[in-house]
Amino acid sequence: MTSRRTFLMKVLPAAGALAVLGNKALAAPATATEADPQAKALGYVTDAKKVDKAKYPKYAAGQTCSNCQFYQGKPTDASAPCPMLGGKLVSGKGWCNVWAKKA
Repeated sequence: MTSRRTFLMKVLPAAGALAVLGNKALAAPATATEADPQAKALGYVTDAKKVDKAKYPKYAAGQTCSNCQFYQGKPTDASAPCPMLGGKLVSGKGWCNVWAKKA
């Protein structure tokens, strides 16, 4: 038979560890930068007006992350997660080479 004191000495540290892990899971995702290897591979820029049109002829004026099907936020959000960049936050004004019109 386990005493209440022994039980609490075992359960409380475990509960504390779970609370810490839970807080990390709720933390905001990292922000993608143009220097990230994945971002470089996709031609991501934080401002679509700065897209190198010679390098990315697919780009057309008006294409931004906020109107891309992969943008996981509202079109009015300043930034939102993007699965193409590992769930990192991307700028709503940004653009990358996998841009696809939101359906």
